[in-house]
Amino acid sequence: MQFLLAFVVVAPLLGAVAALLPAPPGLKGRNPDQAVLRHGVTVTGAVLLAVLVLAAGFDHDHPSKMQATTDISWIPALDVRIHLGTDGISLPLLVLTALLTFLCALHSYFKPPAGPSPKAFVALVLLLESGTLATFAVLDLLLFFLAFEMVLIPMYFLIARWGGDRKQPAAWKFILYTLLGSVIMLLGLLLIGLESGTFDMVALATDNGRGLTTSVQVVAVLAVGLGLAVKTPMWPLHSWLPDAHTAAPTVGSVLLAGVLLKMGTYGFVRILLPVTPDGMQTFAPYLAAFAVVGIIYGSLACLALARPGAKGDLKRLIAYSSVGHMGFVLLGIATMTPTGVNGALFANIAHGLITGLLFFLVGAVKDRYGTADLDTLAGATGAALYGRAPRLGGLLAFAAVASLGLPGLAGFWGEMLTLFGAFDPAEGLSRPAFLTYMSIGALGTLLTAAYMLIVVRRVCMGEQREQPHPVDDVRRHELAAWTPLAALTVLAGLWPAVLLGLTDPAVQKLLAGGKS
Repeated sequence: MQFLLAFVVVAPLLGAVAALLPAPPGLKGRNPDQAVLRHGVTVTGAVLLAVLVLAAGFDHDHPSKMQATTDISWIPALDVRIHLGTDGISLPLLVLTALLTFLCALHSYFKPPAGPSPKAFVALVLLLESGTLATFAVLDLLLFFLAFEMVLIPMYFLIARWGGDRKQPAAWKFILYTLLGSVIMLLGLLLIGLESGTFDMVALATDNGRGLTTSVQVVAVLAVGLGLAVKTPMWPLHSWLPDAHTAAPTVGSVLLAGVLLKMGTYGFVRILLPVTPDGMQTFAPYLAAFAVVGIIYGSLACLALARPGAKGDLKRLIAYSSVGHMGFVLLGIATMTPTGVNGALFANIAHGLITGLLFFLVGAVKDRYGTADLDTLAGATGAALYGRAPRLGGLLAFAAVASLGLPGLAGFWGEMLTLFGAFDPAEGLSRPAFLTYMSIGALGTLLTAAYMLIVVRRVCMGEQREQPHPVDDVRRHELAAWTPLAALTVLAGLWPAVLLGLTDPAVQKLLAGGKS
């Protein structure tokens, strides 16, 4: 088990290099493009299998303990180490990343991306997977930064070369926002490491900020938090996200929503909460305020896009819904309580499953009708999915009600726990302020229900218009890619202890300063 985590991080990187090499004659087959897409499925499948073996061998009796660790000196002069490990906080994110990347590779094999060479596409997806897995596995601040940045270039090219309308401006906006935030974040990470004398995240969490003055912690939270907030994204640093999602190919949108956004919130939990507790307490009320503004703003933006005549793009609407859902995650983190932080981590996973499924479904609708414009789908085209493609319409309705937080599905528990956390925030935080934030967040859940039900009514119901060609229902490869996400959404909703049993002991230890 010791080197299994290292394999999980390195294997996609090696696979990306191999994808760019000429294929051996026996593997080229009649279609070299299909061969390289098959290579992507093989590598991501092997990584998913390794992650599942890692999860099966994980000591579930001690989820707060770092397991499958590797600790090798890399730059002795700076005491930078190749330090990897996983606990109950990072393990679900590793599984989610490996699963979504494999499903994206499977989707791409049966529906090859329209654009330049598939070799480059597969290499970029594998590079993106390696960087994301590394972000959740590394335990050194500088390695965390390198992994955090590693995903930017692949996502930029996935949008810029395989995207749709206005892909170049969207890709540039994505890279400029995230790079600017990352530069400021690097300064904060260096400040923590140099002031405390170590970049080791486990040692820093155990120290619990005792080696850092309050003023240093405040500056560090401001700098690191800004970089993490851009990636999350937190209102008002979110404006790159709707453009990126609207322009990105289906696979890019699934990975961006399902995996990349989690890197920002993971950084808040893994670094800022345990390493700079005093600084976090200073900024927690402001973080919560920005979070609830994001919840309401995202919901109102979705309602505006969903109304008739707004020419609202369905992908853009789901992107704005992500701003609202990630607002709940930030609110849970801002409470600085085990209940709130567990809710944030649960909401992270739920959002990855549900929104990943939603982007797959919207990509399928756009593929069949040639548009994701709500007015076109509800008007002249007459999508009427319940009548034309009942299984596709049923899955879209299922994903929509899961996203709005229907009890019994994964979306419910994360948002409910974050609101419970805001009801009784950590000692030293203003309870009246957090009760106000809780009330605003609860209003956001009602608005979410409103716009999701409008989308279902407009796309799935209504009169069937005549079309020259019939609309395909769910295809077999689509069913294979979507079923795991739907099944896990139900499983997490009916049996939340699967996730909470992993995260709670690790969160308790993290908030207690590394003491079990």
